Amino acid sequence: MLAARTGTVGGKNAEETLKLRKQSVLSLGSRERALKSSSESGKEGRARAGQPQQRARRLALLRELEMNWYLRVCELSHEYTIAYTTGMPHRNLGKSGLRVSCLGLGTWVTFGGQISDEVAEQLMTIAYESGVNLFDTAEVYAAGKAEVILGNILKKKGWRRSSLVITTKLYWGGKAETERGLSRKHIIEAPCIPSCIPLRGALHYLTHPWGFIHLSLLGLMQAPCLPIAFFVLSGLKASLQRLQLEYVDVVFANRPDNNTPMEEIVRAMTHVINQGMAMYWGTSRWSAMEIMEAYSVARQFNMIPPVCEQAEYHLFQREKVEVQLPELYHKIGVGAMTWSPLACGIISGKYGNGVPESSRAALKCYQWLKEKIISEEGRKQQGKLKDLSPIAERLGCTLPQLAVAWCLRNEGVSSVLLGSSNPEQLIENLGAIQVLPKMTSHIVNEIDNILGNKPYSKKDYRS
Repeated sequence: MLAARTGTVGGKNAEETLKLRKQSVLSLGSRERALKSSSESGKEGRARAGQPQQRARRLALLRELEMNWYLRVCELSHEYTIAYTTGMPHRNLGKSGLRVSCLGLGTWVTFGGQISDEVAEQLMTIAYESGVNLFDTAEVYAAGKAEVILGNILKKKGWRRSSLVITTKLYWGGKAETERGLSRKHIIEAPCIPSCIPLRGALHYLTHPWGFIHLSLLGLMQAPCLPIAFFVLSGLKASLQRLQLEYVDVVFANRPDNNTPMEEIVRAMTHVINQGMAMYWGTSRWSAMEIMEAYSVARQFNMIPPVCEQAEYHLFQREKVEVQLPELYHKIGVGAMTWSPLACGIISGKYGNGVPESSRAALKCYQWLKEKIISEEGRKQQGKLKDLSPIAERLGCTLPQLAVAWCLRNEGVSSVLLGSSNPEQLIENLGAIQVLPKMTSHIVNEIDNILGNKPYSKKDYRS
């Protein structure tokens, strides 16, 4: 029996068992290593995915440390900074280093048109004291008068130029072929547009170095308005003279120009920056392809590319800002400065029962807006706005504040330009800053469900 237990047959079985045990141990070990490597690769993938967020947090921490160090050196406190005292958040303009308030004040329609100079001054004062540092205008606004009013207010207030971000736009200058477009001639110092200047303050305009006529020579000191066509220069040099500034922070090409080669446009913009007339340049109403072409030309010839695109963005206009511009931001650093957050007043709610006489849509030159409001699509939009009102009430804000905060919840938006015709409206819209922290993903999804117009990018379709 002992021999049988220790015989050759028993020995073979023992050897096979030992081999099987070794193989099982090896297989278990390889399986554990595979699981360990897969978990490690998963951790690495998650770590790589979280790297941009960690980098952003690290940069924010470094910026805060630098600010604290600077304040200690200067024997100041956080209470000294505008952002702290006003609560106005600031963001980088695209991937440039220029810090702009997330809300800016625009002058389209209002300055030199819908409102008086006194109201314009009130609006700028309220905005500046609320932490707004961005003021936008254009050579075409009120035929150059908007720039004149803006410049007069800046000079009267005496605000530090270094605390302001002033932007203007070029394209429409006059009726002649050489008075509009983005040629080098027009961008720098194109010809002129006629304008009738009221006598009040006109002596300053006409005795200014760029003026042509002196009132004392005309004997018109008592006239309420000059009875002649007063020719105002257009182009960036003329804009600077109307603004009474040495430079603007950003000059925008107000629309694309198919008649001018892209290289000429980029060279002209690079020239005005190199000459100290502007700090940056951007585009307005350009397509993503055109912006990409400008960037490619700038890189090819060692010139300065655009840093920002001005685009319309509101609850009913979303495609460009939410699909096209984010891709440009990540590829070439072009940011978004958006305008018309209330869709020319449609989202304000004042057109719910028709068109008021004091509204923008009642103006003769805005007949297109009136037609848009009373159209079938306009009525549908008013219905959606009524559905959004309960959300605004739940958040403790007005519908315009909700609409502005909705624009700001998009991190790709550097700044939202407000257009206001009275101080009460501006104060209300500035209150959107308090609503911004309440714009959770749940609230945004609820708004999207009501609007039913969320655009989808290719990435969204693949997912």
